[in-house]
Amino acid sequence: MKNVLIIEDDPSIIELLTIHLTDLSCQVTSVRHGTEGLDIATKTSFDLIILDLMLPGANGLDICRNIRRSGSNTPILILSAKSEEIDKVLGLETGADDYLTKPFSIREFIARAKVIFRRGDTPLNNDPPSSKKQISFGSLEIDIDMRKVTLDNSRVELSPREFELLTLLASSPGKSYSRKQLLSLIWGYDFDGYEHTVNSHINRLRGKIESDISHPQYILTTWGVGYRFNEEL
Repeated sequence: MKNVLIIEDDPSIIELLTIHLTDLSCQVTSVRHGTEGLDIATKTSFDLIILDLMLPGANGLDICRNIRRSGSNTPILILSAKSEEIDKVLGLETGADDYLTKPFSIREFIARAKVIFRRGDTPLNNDPPSSKKQISFGSLEIDIDMRKVTLDNSRVELSPREFELLTLLASSPGKSYSRKQLLSLIWGYDFDGYEHTVNSHINRLRGKIESDISHPQYILTTWGVGYRFNEEL
């Protein structure tokens, strides 16, 4: 059974989502106040957090930002009436895993929730050709089955998207992926025009595993293309 937290101030949306998530065998907790939602999100373990942006007490972007700062890697799906591209980009770059604009199709919501749940149950949608379950590059170690990354014997806390980006790149050292390819492979949706969202996730990932992000050792930029994992390690 999956545990889901809904932080949303519209009772009709809460009711609708609760009905369909319950049909997916989810245990649902709902909160209508932003500050209370943040408190619960950082103190309780969930498989998915559904987050509105316009909330009393604290806005959704601040909640998302603080959830990530707390070290939580719980997937976050933003639901918002804000449909401008900049709003979607801000949501994704703040640490959300997905963004759905209101009014939304309940079928699309269910499909996206299922994708998030599947990613939590399996190491990666696109298993590397070698089918290796552990990848090591010097002091950087990736355990795909355990979804665990260590650097110098210390665990590195990564969000689901960061882990999947690292695993995909590290599984094929030297192979360059365009930002659009990474969006398709990791996010699983057509976020056309949001390629710079990949840049933000790569920068956060570099900040966690690189000793000097201005001279990265692991994740390199392939100019004019995208990113690759250093094949010379």
